[in-house]
This record gives sequence, C-alpha cells and structure tokens, in this order.
Amino acid sequence: MLDKMSPNQRLIVAVLLSVIFFVGYTAIFPPVEPEVAQDAKVQITQNSNVGQTSTTNTDVNVEAQAGHSIAASERTSSSNLVTITSENFILKLDTLGRISSKELLEEKFRDKEDNHAQLIPSSGTKPLYIRFMDENLNKEASSVAYTADVNEINVDGSAKTVTLTQKLSSLTINKKLTFFQDGHYDVEISLSEDKRYFVYLGQRPRVNEDEQMMTVVGAMVYTDDEIVTIIADGDAEGRQSFSGVELISAFDQYTATIMYGLSKDRTIVVERDRDDNPVVYFDGTQNLKFSAYIGEKNYKTLESINPVLTNAIEYGWFTFASKPLFALLSWLHGIFGNWGWSIIALTAIIRFVLYPLTYKGMVSMQKMKDLAPKIKDLKEKYKGDPQRLNQATMDMYKKNGANPLGGCLPMLMQIPVFFAIYRVLLNAVELQGSEWILWVNDLSRMDPYYVMPILMGASMFLQQRMTPNNFSDPMQEKVMKWLPVIFTFFFVTFPSGLVLYWFVNNLFSILQQFIVNTQFKNAKDALKAAKVEK
Repeated sequence: MLDKMSPNQRLIVAVLLSVIFFVGYTAIFPPVEPEVAQDAKVQITQNSNVGQTSTTNTDVNVEAQAGHSIAASERTSSSNLVTITSENFILKLDTLGRISSKELLEEKFRDKEDNHAQLIPSSGTKPLYIRFMDENLNKEASSVAYTADVNEINVDGSAKTVTLTQKLSSLTINKKLTFFQDGHYDVEISLSEDKRYFVYLGQRPRVNEDEQMMTVVGAMVYTDDEIVTIIADGDAEGRQSFSGVELISAFDQYTATIMYGLSKDRTIVVERDRDDNPVVYFDGTQNLKFSAYIGEKNYKTLESINPVLTNAIEYGWFTFASKPLFALLSWLHGIFGNWGWSIIALTAIIRFVLYPLTYKGMVSMQKMKDLAPKIKDLKEKYKGDPQRLNQATMDMYKKNGANPLGGCLPMLMQIPVFFAIYRVLLNAVELQGSEWILWVNDLSRMDPYYVMPILMGASMFLQQRMTPNNFSDPMQEKVMKWLPVIFTFFFVTFPSGLVLYWFVNNLFSILQQFIVNTQFKNAKDALKAAKVEK
C-alpha cells in the first residue's frame, strides 16, 4: 500500500525538501543496489536458462538452481534424525543430513499467530544440503538416509558434537557437527574418496514476513576486501561467482543463516530460483571445515562468536554512519539499561552535534520571512525587468545577511545522519521485545494504540506552526498544511522505537525554534524601543 504512494511522495519531497521526508522516502524505497567488485573477485554470467525451480514438499528442484543435472529423487521426503536443544532454541537435523528446522524459544521471537519463530522455511534448500556433481551419485545420496551417533543432545553449559554418516555404494560421507549454546556450530565434512560436490547455505529465514517494515531481505556476500554484495529477493540475475569470501548470509530483518571460516580460494556461487530469489552454495573438497550460525542478528552475540559476523548486519548505503551510531546507542544502553531512554539520549546527542547547522538554518528562514514584504515591493518596483529585480534582490539579501538557500543547505547536510539513524533503529534486533514505558512494550513493533504516531503528528503540526514561511504558491501551502496528517499515516505502521526518535527529534526542533523566534522577537522589540527613545 505504501509503495503505491510514490508519486505523492515525490511531490512532497519537491515541496518540502525536509530531512523527515527523506527518511520516510528511504523507509519505503531503501537503497538495495548491490556493490560489485570491479576486479576479478566477482564474475557475473547472465544465463536466462538457469534458476527455473519447482518447489516440492521437502525441497526445491536444485537442478535448475545450480545449472547442473541432478536426480529427481532429491525430492524424497525426509524425517527428523537428531534434536539439539538449548534454553533458547530447538534445532533438528533430518535423514538427508540437513538442518531441517530451528525454533527460537524466547518470548520475543513469535510470529503473527503467536507461535515460536521458525527460522528454516518448509520449502527450499536447507543448510548443509550436499549435492554431488555426478548425477548417479547424487541420485543415490538423495535416497540413502544418514545415521547419527546420538539422537538428542543439550548444549546448555557446553558444546556437543554429532556425527552423521551416509554410506553409499562407492562412497562414505561423514558430517561432524559441533553445536554451541550461542547458536553457532562448526562443520567438518569428510569423504572416503574425492568427489566433486556442493554445500548449500539454505534459504533465508521467513519470520513475520508481513511485518518486515520495508527492509531489504535476501542474500549477502562479504569479501576480504570489505566489499558487501547484497542480492535482494526478486533481484537475482543469472549466476555470480565470488572468491576471497569472509562470510555468506541469507537474511531477513532480524535473523540470518550465516556460513563463515571458508578458505579464501573457495568459490561461492549465487544462483536464482524461479522467483528471482538468490540461492547460495559453494564447492566442497574431500576434507572440508567451516563454521556457521543460525539465529538473530544481535550485535554482541555475533561479535562474541567472531567479529567478522557483525558485517552480516545490513545498514544499506549508510553503513559507514550507521555502525558508529549503533555503537553509541549500545553504549547508552549500558548506562540507562533501557532502549527507549537510550534512543532519547541518542536523539539529544545528535541534536547537540547538529545544533550549529539547524540553528543557522532557522535563523536564515527567519531573515527570509522578515524580508518577504521588501522582496514583494521590489517585484512591484521592477516588474518587467527581471535582471534589475534579481540584482536588487541579491543586494538586499547581502545587506541583511540572508541566504535563500540557508534554510535548505543545513537540512541537506543532515540527511546522511538521519538516513543512518533510521537504518539503525529499523534493523536493530535488540529492540525486539524491549519495553519502554506504560503501553510501549515492544520498540520493534508498531504502537498498538497509535498514541506515539499521533503525538509525533501533533508535534510536527506545532513545529510547522512555529516555523516561519513565505510561500508564494497556494498549492504549496496547502500541501504543507496536510503534511502532519500524511506523515502520521506513514508512521502508524513504523516501529515504536523509530516513532519515538522522530517525536523526540520534533520536540528538540520545537524548543530550538522557540529559542530562535524569541531571539528575533527580542531583537525587534529592542529596535522599536531604540527608535522610540530617539
């Protein structure tokens, strides 16, 4: 529904030129264009015949995804083989040697039906699925069940290891998996003979898809030269190959399936399925070791496992600013112990840093308002002589220290900061299930009573009334009057944490505008008093 509003949004941008709407526009159309290395690290081959998949009850047709011929028996149904439990999750391995499900048990991770979040989709390739290059071998591997040395383990307190074995007519496959309480696991794959095969990352989590809040979802490849390539769902094109890879991830707003610790010379391949969604896999060797993680994209958790995993938290084009802002927000949380008060403190710090810019813009707008009658007189005086009118107008601006762009330029300079804070608050899983005060019991979800959006709209209306303007276009003035209503409508579905930020930001703007208005009023009163004395 919001996507259909784009023509009106572009009109508002043209009229308003405000920081708020730039962020609102980003919310609806977040930048997702992937960065592609210009060197030989990434090679892209377009292949219109690759990636036409068909979904079955247990898995997609990987033949189309991979561009290789595979056995139809890969569709063979599987059953649970091993259950790994923890205080926070239940993970299951199936008889095809794959991770078939992972259920998050924390109360904050629930879907719209109030069930515990399930990170592994029921269809599509699953983590640790192995596909052999040899068609006959792959057919046999798809029909012979793995066995396990244990059926149940609990990883609370210490890591536990499971060994899966698949005995084929000419080949034995062993998967040694060590699971940890924090959600990551180590993988050792060994084959009795050297055969070519591929290991799949698995489809991205699909938790509360209706509540993705317009974030980017899909696959990510992070290479050792710090280049992030994001292939969003619906945007996969042909085949892409990568080397020098630090991590691969299939992600949604708050959770991800990640594999890392691969050798730098290993080739990572991204294909597309029939819906143009990315499918990620890599080539294996007779003896292969790597690590992986499935769970929430919590910064501290990822950092404690391996600092490189923090790159799986996607902030878009403004990552360079979003990362330090999130670090500051986390530091404030360590002081306040509440994400709501931390957001308010972060807003105050940002406003303090930007105060010189915003103050300059407000002063410039006040000067332009005071000069509006004189500019109108000049237009009457030099009607029909635009050259002399322009010269006289510029002379008046210069004489009074006014700049017609003075109110816009400081605003435009703030845009990267507001983009960055928007992306931080939208992607921070730490806000999920976090209470603030009273009825706000989850800063990652919309306000169920619409109180915060209404307060935000009311504060925007008050700020608009206090802000000087000199509209010459009646239509422009009408659009401005309706903006608080429009943005209230936009913010109704936004997370409470984001609405809280904009509401508090508006309060600081109101306070600052009040100070500037008072200064100008006092200056005018002093000037009048001086004239009376004379």
